[in-house]
Amino acid sequence: MDTMGRHVIAEMWDCNINTLNDMGQIEKIFVDAALKAGAEIREVAFHKFAPHGVSGVVIISESHLTIHSFPEHGYASIDVFTCGDIIDPNVACDYISEALESGNCEKVELPRGMGPIQVPKYNVL
Repeated sequence: MDTMGRHVIAEMWDCNINTLNDMGQIEKIFVDAALKAGAEIREVAFHKFAPHGVSGVVIISESHLTIHSFPEHGYASIDVFTCGDIIDPNVACDYISEALESGNCEKVELPRGMGPIQVPKYNVL
């Protein structure tokens, strides 16, 4: 293993605003994303804010997936961190982007545990 893990940070814009405000749907998307990537789920916790927005985490044996949604802006902040070299966080991130119907997804992948952080040029889906 070259790194301790892989960390994908994504900015998702032009998402389906109804989905971004539906805690049950977001929870299902994140659980499905973790499973699709081959991760082992440990805990799931999501919270619905008033009047809108959802924050949540799926804790996996390999680390975590998180979201903070802003339906009023069609925006979601996504974080997928996987330790080890078996689970690809991009699989989960891409699934989430598709499920949220993101019109614009910018993401960056950071290797973790390699010393000083060096942010590579981001990818736009």
